[in-house]
Amino acid sequence: MEQMRTAARLQRILGHLGGSSVWAAVSFGVRYTSDNNVLSLEQRKFYEENGFLVFKNLVSDADIQCFRVAFEKICSEESKPVGLIIIRDVSSVESEDIPSEKTIARIQDYQEDKELFRYCTLPEVLKYVECFTGPNIMAMHTMLINKPPDTGNSRKTSWHPLYQDLHFFPFRPSNCIVCAWTAMEHIDRNNGCLAVLPGTHKLPLKPHDYSQWEGGVNIFYYGIQDYDQDHARVHLVMEKGDTVFFHPLLIHGSGRNQTQGFQKAISCHFASSDCHYIDVKGTSQEHVEKEAVGIADKLYGSEHSVNFLDIWMFRARLVKGERITL
Repeated sequence: MEQMRTAARLQRILGHLGGSSVWAAVSFGVRYTSDNNVLSLEQRKFYEENGFLVFKNLVSDADIQCFRVAFEKICSEESKPVGLIIIRDVSSVESEDIPSEKTIARIQDYQEDKELFRYCTLPEVLKYVECFTGPNIMAMHTMLINKPPDTGNSRKTSWHPLYQDLHFFPFRPSNCIVCAWTAMEHIDRNNGCLAVLPGTHKLPLKPHDYSQWEGGVNIFYYGIQDYDQDHARVHLVMEKGDTVFFHPLLIHGSGRNQTQGFQKAISCHFASSDCHYIDVKGTSQEHVEKEAVGIADKLYGSEHSVNFLDIWMFRARLVKGERITL
């Protein structure tokens, strides 16, 4: 009886603060979204249960065309943003080809490219990001994917194994992190759309390692070695401008690009600036730290003593609100 009276009092208080939608959200046990009247109750319930949400036609054709042009300038070396990491298609790594749109599989850390970074500041994107991170928002990891056509002999050069984004991030809590991933053209199973395992954002971070695919040559992608292979998958068929937001623990990957074209998408991982860095030594993430520091040493010289925290502090940029911890 006392619990019922307490619940009734809480309902009256919340009614003054935000109406019945707030009370409804509390009643089903919200963990992953904030109440700011942007997401509907149904959308919040879907994310709570599945760990992702898709919004149709969120980013304009004009913006996507600008991002394409900016990427092409990087490919032609007309533009060379500071800190940008260019990852070539594994099938062309040993070739003498001059870097071009046909040899670059993706770029990372584009935060110093004025045009590409504009994606991370789009009001229509941040409107939804804030539902997961709160009002103080940091752009932590930026990437533009240019999934190449597979070589046609099942070498799986364009296949990305199932993994969790949090494996790469030395900051927490995970519930204050979200990825925004926007299709830059029509994407389906033929050209290797995202595949997600709904509900797996409720699982802990799993150990990752380089995948050992039979007949596969792409050793550059980490994947989960132990997961429920019978878990239902959802393949996200998306049109240009469609955007999916998903939790960093959601298990996801992408299939082989079986077309002759390149499949493009742009993304950013956002986090609340209230998040904090963690020490990954002694955890399943320690090898990520060693590899990242090793790459930094090659780029900038070991005499500069760049550590894992330095790398992430360089990547991080405030996009809304106040920078607090990150």
